[in-house]
Amino acid sequence: MRKVEVVDYDQEWVALFNKEQKMIRDILRDEIHDIFHIGSTSVENLLAKPVIDIMPVVYHIELVDQFNERLEEIGYVAKGENGLPGRRYFTKGGDNRTHHIHFYELGHEGITRHLAFRDYLKSHPAEATKYGRIKQANASQYPFNMEAYIQGKSTFASEIEQKALHWYENLK
Repeated sequence: MRKVEVVDYDQEWVALFNKEQKMIRDILRDEIHDIFHIGSTSVENLLAKPVIDIMPVVYHIELVDQFNERLEEIGYVAKGENGLPGRRYFTKGGDNRTHHIHFYELGHEGITRHLAFRDYLKSHPAEATKYGRIKQANASQYPFNMEAYIQGKSTFASEIEQKALHWYENLK
């Protein structure tokens, strides 16, 4: 059973991302357009579950499936689309989850959604602090119920996402 844990920001998360993204690049090579550190561990000073979210952007999403075995060799479990069409999702660490990979094809709307959310929180520290507190309260209330934890933060996260997408579009 996975325990929901929200902790203080850790500078080491950047190094953990860099280590994994290098291994992912080495496996997928020319299929990679770019790789981004996303999610709460990518936002300095944000309380977060200590799980590194990695978003490789690839040229052909269907080709990612050909690399499942190689990604499994470095500890990942392939989950397919896992409920989000056009994505390939991988986890590492089992019940003690350490990493998630969210592959998207260049041009997929999920890329903008993740980058806008991340960059908005980086640029709006008061919103990031509030989000972190909500996550921490939910983790305390539901330490062994991931679904309840997610549900408890979903309304605020959706509000941030809408603000972030509007903000992100105005940056262009």
